[in-house]
Amino acid sequence: MSTLNIEGLSWAVDTRSREPRWLLSAIDLYVDEGEFVGLIGPNGSGKTSLLRCAYRSTQPASGRLELDGEDLWRRSPRWSAQRIAVVLQEFPQEFGLTAGDIAAMGRTPHKGLLDGDTPEDARVVAQALQQVGLGSRVDHAFATMSGGEKQRVLLARALVQQPGLLILDEPTNHLDPRYQLELLQHLRSLGLSTLASFHDLNLAAAFCDRLYVIDEGRLIVSGTPSEVLTAELLQQIFGVEALVDNHPLHGYPRITWITQP
Repeated sequence: MSTLNIEGLSWAVDTRSREPRWLLSAIDLYVDEGEFVGLIGPNGSGKTSLLRCAYRSTQPASGRLELDGEDLWRRSPRWSAQRIAVVLQEFPQEFGLTAGDIAAMGRTPHKGLLDGDTPEDARVVAQALQQVGLGSRVDHAFATMSGGEKQRVLLARALVQQPGLLILDEPTNHLDPRYQLELLQHLRSLGLSTLASFHDLNLAAAFCDRLYVIDEGRLIVSGTPSEVLTAELLQQIFGVEALVDNHPLHGYPRITWITQP
């Protein structure tokens, strides 16, 4: 398990222009060992841009990103890939590959250029596919799978990577309710340090230890789901009235959006 520390992060589309358009400004964020942290906010608020900086895809204009106390941008991409696994919304080009082939890509950061697959690699891949409910689909063509199945294969690839930090961009986007719950329950059971963006605030409330709210590239508030998910804040950030009460069985916040008749 790893820790992620982001301090004073800012990023613009083009910092060379006379008036750069800042999409992220003065972001401070922390993920502790084994903590499941959610990132929420309206469309276009900067969630995906922030995640891209966190997994070293986009270099910020200023600020500091540390993984386990190490400056990410002073370490190699391979070093980062051995410690951070990412599951994005987009699906890769599969080029005739099977689910097992896609999942096995997670071993790449841990292998030399000429290293072949080993029995241990095969065991790790089979175990990861089993964990996401696709143990019998290892030889199934990735291209013919449903969106939900593809999403679970990509999660298996991330688990095969054996990371200390898992970064997820809308991890339940292609899943039906059953697999949304199963996926998030499984992720919680792994105990991995996790940073994930969510559109579904009820899922974020149910599974996250803490939440960060981002709007127009700035962090507005952070705290536990009970501290953050108030009717007042939801009206302010999303522009929609909501009834917020407690889940009758588990006690975390439950959000009911109020629509006009």
